[in-house]
Amino acid sequence: MSPLEDRIARLIAPVVTAGGFELVRVKVTGAERKTLQVMAERPDHTMSAEDCATLSRALSPLLDENDPIAGPYRLEVSSPGIDRPLTRLKDYIDWQGYEARLELDRMIEGRKKFKGALAGVDGDNVCIDIEGETETALIPFAWIVSGKLILTDDLIRDSLRAAKAALKTQQQPSDLTAGDA
Repeated sequence: MSPLEDRIARLIAPVVTAGGFELVRVKVTGAERKTLQVMAERPDHTMSAEDCATLSRALSPLLDENDPIAGPYRLEVSSPGIDRPLTRLKDYIDWQGYEARLELDRMIEGRKKFKGALAGVDGDNVCIDIEGETETALIPFAWIVSGKLILTDDLIRDSLRAAKAALKTQQQPSDLTAGDA
């Protein structure tokens, strides 16, 4: 994260958390017309269009008041999506078993890019079962420039199943009915 993105993340984190969301990523893009992308999700990894609108409405006054970006910009609140970026150490725990691509800021054994199944974390190291390797690799989280889940049939199936379960949970009636009171 750039210093500007880090400053914005610290500014908006309390509002994101108060809304029941987790901040996944803050990214500023564009030269002439900047876009501030705020990526967030619920703790169960869901984020509806209504959630995005709610969070956008909560963030707008704070951003207007603090004006963290010089000049005009567009606020874009979104979910991480199925083939999400992996930006926090906890992402590597939450998504272990799924395929991912990692890009590092330095070479390891002659390469910077790795692909394999996430195997959790060990301290501040990401564990990954790299294709073609027999042992699990430990890569310092601080060396990872970008990490992203790879869209696979398993990831799609499991993500759809989780979204369906979350929707069902949100629609559950109260456990108490009038006759139980």
